Amino acid sequence: MRIGIDLGGSKIELIALDATGIELLRFRRATPAGDYKQTVNMIAGMVAEAEADLGAQATMGIGTPGAISLKSGLMKNCNSTCLNGMPLQQDLQQLLGRDVRISNDANCFALSEAVDGAAAGENVVFGVILGTGVGGGVVVNGQVLNGVNAIAGEWGHNPLPYPQSDELPGPACYCGRHGCIETWLSGPAMSADHHRQEQVNLSAEQIVGLAAQGDQKCQQSIDRYCDRLARAVAGVINIIDPDVIVLGGGMSNIKQVYDEVPCLWGRYVFSDEVRTRLVAPKFGDSSGVRGAAWLWS
Repeated sequence: MRIGIDLGGSKIELIALDATGIELLRFRRATPAGDYKQTVNMIAGMVAEAEADLGAQATMGIGTPGAISLKSGLMKNCNSTCLNGMPLQQDLQQLLGRDVRISNDANCFALSEAVDGAAAGENVVFGVILGTGVGGGVVVNGQVLNGVNAIAGEWGHNPLPYPQSDELPGPACYCGRHGCIETWLSGPAMSADHHRQEQVNLSAEQIVGLAAQGDQKCQQSIDRYCDRLARAVAGVINIIDPDVIVLGGGMSNIKQVYDEVPCLWGRYVFSDEVRTRLVAPKFGDSSGVRGAAWLWS
């Protein structure tokens, strides 16, 4: 039996899978806001609760909004900042009395879709998170590619490729740079882009809904978004040449991207044809927690 934990900023979700990937149990709790010690204790308590219900001990995998520093062994790059600089893996292993595998939540998403999801059976899979932030994970032959710096797939903090004159220098990013892919392709980024163009405050969800009702200004915002997404993923295709790109996060629900982006990316990819497939996730919001469980595959 495998247990996966998706450690998010607002919720902690647990799933238990059997050896074939069938879901045995799932539940979630609110994340203790800004409290590292309570967060660790809550995870340990959830695992104990699940194992008591199922009558068996499981392997443990956790997806986090950051990564373990190879230099210090401590958490880094977490937007849940109470985790940064903390020995999360060591603390959980001590509390749970077993090895715990930890990976970035985008890696877990990609792994889930590569193992038994929308990209099952493919050799190279790039999993994209398009939500309040932008992240990515790479899976090769069923294994997460972490990289020598533990940042493989972190395309969200590369600059947007082929910028147009009105896209320079680009919006400010929390990382300290301007024009990062995240500042163009996250949900808040679509909202900010629409405001810059139309001086109207709408959420990404509202923009998509109004476009579906025929609002041309909102449709133009989606068209700009699709072109930027095509440029961004074309850079990934040029480097790792994946069989499949799977989109996750709230922005992956924009149906137009699956038709329009593959029609656009050919002009940016260094090839006479592009065989890479762009697909929606099979497991939706459940992919991250399932991938955490599959870290023991």
